[in-house]
Amino acid sequence: MTDSLAPSHPASTYREVEQALLARWPEHRLDPTLDRIVALTDLLGDPQRAYPVVHLTGTNGKTSTSRMVDTLLRAVGLRTGRFTSPHVESMTERICVDGEPISEDDFVRAYREIEPYLRLVERDPALEGHPVSFFETMVAMAFSAFTDAPVDAAVVEVGMGGSWDATNVADGTVAVITPISVDHAKYLGERPADIAVEKAGIIKPGATVVSAVQSPEVAQVIADRAAEVGATVLWEGVDFGVEHQVPAVGGLMARFRGLRAEYDEVFLPLYGAHQAQNAMLALAAVEAFVGEDPLGLELVREAFAEVTSPGRLEVIRRSPSIVLDAAHNPHGAAALAEALQESFTFSPLIGVVGVMADKDYEGVLAALEPVLAQIVCTQPATARALPVEELAEIAEGIFGVDRVHVARRLEDAIDQAATLAEEGGVYGEAIGSGGVLITGSVVTVGQARSFLKPRSER
Repeated sequence: MTDSLAPSHPASTYREVEQALLARWPEHRLDPTLDRIVALTDLLGDPQRAYPVVHLTGTNGKTSTSRMVDTLLRAVGLRTGRFTSPHVESMTERICVDGEPISEDDFVRAYREIEPYLRLVERDPALEGHPVSFFETMVAMAFSAFTDAPVDAAVVEVGMGGSWDATNVADGTVAVITPISVDHAKYLGERPADIAVEKAGIIKPGATVVSAVQSPEVAQVIADRAAEVGATVLWEGVDFGVEHQVPAVGGLMARFRGLRAEYDEVFLPLYGAHQAQNAMLALAAVEAFVGEDPLGLELVREAFAEVTSPGRLEVIRRSPSIVLDAAHNPHGAAALAEALQESFTFSPLIGVVGVMADKDYEGVLAALEPVLAQIVCTQPATARALPVEELAEIAEGIFGVDRVHVARRLEDAIDQAATLAEEGGVYGEAIGSGGVLITGSVVTVGQARSFLKPRSER
């Protein structure tokens, strides 16, 4: 094996570390082996075993749920580490300590600490294949940074799947499984049950599993895996659940039935019934993690009132309102469409959509068609993006030619959509009541967010 992807000199700035990471095997590819990450964490002294872990998998909702788990754990007095992916704007977002991304200097320091060990792993003749990947490197950086902090608990989101995901060198005390549907079919399978086999791999002996409502075949896979390793499964709708939720100004109001108590009149500053479900999963996971006593109603209310989830039905601007959502598969797009109808009254709503070529973008467009008056197809600045001409052709078959516009540059697409929203469209909508939805990919949303947010936040 060679280490040809390693930089010729040690990276010393954030930009150099970023480039060194991006030069590695990309994270959207899955190589079904834990050999490299096991070798790497072994050389680092297995930092992932220095703290208990809440491990999360599923198809959609993982990042939002991770952020909520993190917030609740900090509310009960624990110092937390959180690893999530992908990032919206900066790689530093992936590694958080006490709820905040580590600084660029700390990010560089985390990389420099593990860099010599990357070379050792890559020179090991027993480890055939590609060098340590981008994602494996990020996972090792996070686990090491959490040990250095140190943290009392780590909230760790899988990158893709479960069994062969690099995060699976950690043994979750609590394993959280959000709804499972089809995504990454090339690597995980075409059927939800097949995907569930891979995702259920994060369930470890003696763990407590907190699962969202699943289809019968998926639920059976989870139950079988838990029985095999001696884990306990707690099911949404049986052991805990959302008793009631209604839209509220700036989010939603909900009543949760937890594992040991009812939590009523809890405000969540996020939109959509799916976020209430994510909050319930997080609440049950933290109840299971901390033990016998209920968390306390005021603690839960105060913690959830502080939750944020950038790029998930995030209103980033007004006049016209511009909403960001990172939905990138049909299941996520369907939840987005439902939340838009439930929580907003835009008329018209204009979509700005840019997608990755390896996604089910036709399914995404079909799910969004009922809620979008018109769509502006665009192409985010990444080699993985579907060419805008191909996206527009698919969109015309779903929306009709008259409802589809094309703007290759994302900035131009947003400007065009904002103009259409302010004009009121061609279907009799009121002038000035329109909105813009930017969606289709985390990459699209991240690039849009970077130049739409206020200058003071950049």
